[in-house]
Amino acid sequence: MNNALILTNGLLNTSDAKTAHGLIRSTERFTIVGVIDHAATAGIDAGELLDGKNRQIPIYENLQDALHQNSNIQFLIIGVATVGGYLPADMLIIIQSAIQKGISIVNGLHEYLNDRKEMVDLATDYAVDLIDVRKPKQRKDLHFWTGKIFDIQVPIIAVIGMDCAMGKRTTARMLMQACKKNELKAEMIYTGQTGWLQGGKYGFIFDSTLNDFVSGELENAILTCNKETEPDVIFLEGQSSLRNPSGPCGIELLISGNAKHVVLVHAPKRMYFDDDPHWGKIPSVESEIDIIQKFGSTVIALALNTEHCTPEECIAFQQQYETSLNIPVLLPIQEGVEKLIPTLKQLIK
Repeated sequence: MNNALILTNGLLNTSDAKTAHGLIRSTERFTIVGVIDHAATAGIDAGELLDGKNRQIPIYENLQDALHQNSNIQFLIIGVATVGGYLPADMLIIIQSAIQKGISIVNGLHEYLNDRKEMVDLATDYAVDLIDVRKPKQRKDLHFWTGKIFDIQVPIIAVIGMDCAMGKRTTARMLMQACKKNELKAEMIYTGQTGWLQGGKYGFIFDSTLNDFVSGELENAILTCNKETEPDVIFLEGQSSLRNPSGPCGIELLISGNAKHVVLVHAPKRMYFDDDPHWGKIPSVESEIDIIQKFGSTVIALALNTEHCTPEECIAFQQQYETSLNIPVLLPIQEGVEKLIPTLKQLIK
């Protein structure tokens, strides 16, 4: 049993809590029994707060309240992905208290708990584990790119976003699940810590991998997945975006991962990269599609992140882009992604 609490400590309603958001929606690795957030959200179901769907995951004001209602907790998962991967200082006391209650800590941030001597000593005293998901692999465990990716005949589809925190992983998982419902054997290659936390078997942590081995780790994950599962289609979880200056990313999926098909994720009301005017305006969808085509790949669908949109605006944006782009436009949260199934079936030989 892997009963777990998620720690967001007041950030649940922000994009920094995208790790928590993914785990609330689904995970095969843990059983999520609650979220520790803030007095303002305590008592609300986390699923209802996230997207209006009750998932029987209550929000608690503090660790004490969560443990009062749940006596058998094995893990506390740090459910935030902060800019730069730092560990919020106000979480340390909560983490220490959890350790003293015999609870292991799962940390997906760049700031490792195992680098803090006081945390290691405390974990040793209470016989619990400190699991730093983003800890880089040792050199002996890394793979260099070989070119064997070109031998794969299975359609490889990259889910790429116009910016960070767009819903790339969520869209990829929904596509994989929709395929399975329609008797298509689909797999997803995770490329971030949340993908692993959600139970992903094939993948690697992109931003914790030495640059020389990113292409090889991506290729190896795809090759291994293809060999062991013989899927009909493979989805690649994108990271950041092609032109976000804080971490341009995605070309590796198109070139090294040989993804000839792309589902592009866009938030129509987001104007700037990471909502920061200083970082620059997010370019048009049309220009992004043009870049992707120049790398020899085809955008087969647009998926809309409808943050800050009314229901009427969601439909209006969907109709607008379907008319201008002449490709399926998905509303994953509102309508799901099964609209793309006929297109996927055409790609599978």
